[in-house]
Amino acid sequence: MPTDIEIARATELAPIASIAEKAGIPEEALHPYGKYIAKIDGAAIPDFEQRPNGKLILVTAISPTPAGEGKTTTTVGLGDGLTRLGKRTMIALREPSLGPCFGMKGGAAGGGYAQVVPMEQINLHFTGDFHAITSAHNLLAALVDNHIYWGNALDFDARNVALRRVMDMNDRALRQIVSSLGGNGNGYPREDGFDITVASEVMAIFCLARDHADLEDRLGRIVVGRSRDKRAITAAELKATGAMSVLLKDALMPNLVQSLEGTPAFVHGGPFANIAHGCNSVIATRAALKLADYVVTEAGFGADLGAEKFFDIKCRKAGLKPAAAVVVATVRALKMHGGAAKDALGQENLKALEAGLSNLTRHVVNIRKFGVPPIVAINNFDSDTHAEHELIRHYCRNHLGVEAVICRHWAEGGAGAEELARKVATLADEDEADFAPLYPDAMSLRDKLQTIAEEIYGAAGISHDAKVGARFAELEAAGHGHLPVCVAKTQYSFSADPTLRGAPSGHIVPVRELRLSAGAGFVVAICGDIMTMPGLPREPAAERIHIDAEGQIEGLF
Repeated sequence: MPTDIEIARATELAPIASIAEKAGIPEEALHPYGKYIAKIDGAAIPDFEQRPNGKLILVTAISPTPAGEGKTTTTVGLGDGLTRLGKRTMIALREPSLGPCFGMKGGAAGGGYAQVVPMEQINLHFTGDFHAITSAHNLLAALVDNHIYWGNALDFDARNVALRRVMDMNDRALRQIVSSLGGNGNGYPREDGFDITVASEVMAIFCLARDHADLEDRLGRIVVGRSRDKRAITAAELKATGAMSVLLKDALMPNLVQSLEGTPAFVHGGPFANIAHGCNSVIATRAALKLADYVVTEAGFGADLGAEKFFDIKCRKAGLKPAAAVVVATVRALKMHGGAAKDALGQENLKALEAGLSNLTRHVVNIRKFGVPPIVAINNFDSDTHAEHELIRHYCRNHLGVEAVICRHWAEGGAGAEELARKVATLADEDEADFAPLYPDAMSLRDKLQTIAEEIYGAAGISHDAKVGARFAELEAAGHGHLPVCVAKTQYSFSADPTLRGAPSGHIVPVRELRLSAGAGFVVAICGDIMTMPGLPREPAAERIHIDAEGQIEGLF
């Protein structure tokens, strides 16, 4: 079978105006970026806000393994499957970060015959949204140091500057730095550091803002540091929000692209789910809901991270009501969760598969805790056997009370996901969701985190030192106790230990740090050894990426 990029290049794409017309977007709302990409101005679509919403379908997954799950591929395949059934459908995805593209993961636009295109542009600079977010964030960081240099009228305590700089690349050498070295003209030396752009609070704000006015208001609430008398200092006090919002003005419009089969897709925003809230922008999702009867979106990594944050943060903040959730799994990944070695995953192993179903079980049970009906999608690999498929289907039907559908969209495109599409549409239409977040706003921050750990991760509780305990109390006293909690932890396990596969129980989740994201509207709990600036692997994908003699990009997929 040809590679992902060969499949993408062999497909004749429709002009973006044609895709927009299919989605009911008038030409005056289009801001084209070449032939196949456009930004969409919702204000130019007549009666846009008065239209009824379509059905929102979340695609999530089991805990990721090196064997692969295919969540984005399934999201695209399901969207194409719904389109094949004659349903008015839109796909809503996140933008890929350059960090994973040049690090371990490679591209993030789907795969096989279930891709969004043009994939080289989507995976690289795209429309420049991430550059705009990086620039807006680092402008604020520069204004902090500039303010301190020119007299420090706000009385910043240089030891308590909360805002770290960001870049959209993995670089462990920048996690902890000392800035402003080189003499008086360069400012006052202090400890600083970098996060990856997708962990930036500006990224979170960008993805949760309802419109430009809401964006600017949220930017103003960013707490950049504390004064020497412990008072929180905000971006608004630095008069930074106007310039930051100017940098983000065009980026805030959703990006319209297409699948290989011509299903319209918004690809917009891109916070990671293991260190941020893992969902595409509220603006893009809301726009898609006004334009389509079915909107297929995804949330990053496993359901314990992406889906929990989609429900508890994005849906809570934006007033969204998901109609159904698809939990993606593969035979290979389930066998790995059941103890099978990576080099033996191509062999039938019903014992390991049965053991690995504990991971799928917990994710399905967790989805139901939010009142959303689930369905399981088994993303087919050529090495799967009929007996393995039947074991999963039988277990899901008789032990979990859900359907498990075998999907072949990677090899067959939308045709390979038609059965899933038909059953998801029925589930969304007939099984009335009773969505509610996991915990109420009024619960204390510590109790919210404890609830997530116990109810979603199967933990016995959380642990933290006195400094973190004092930080809980400080945030509550400052009036932030009503905010949801965004957990930053390993994506590979329900625990904080990435080596514990399956469905571990009774473990303790260690809380290392609490960070306030007042503008985004949540508190980040950093747990275990998770890093907000990833490093490159021993053999980064960047070593394989190049331009060939014909000028084509190779090695990205």
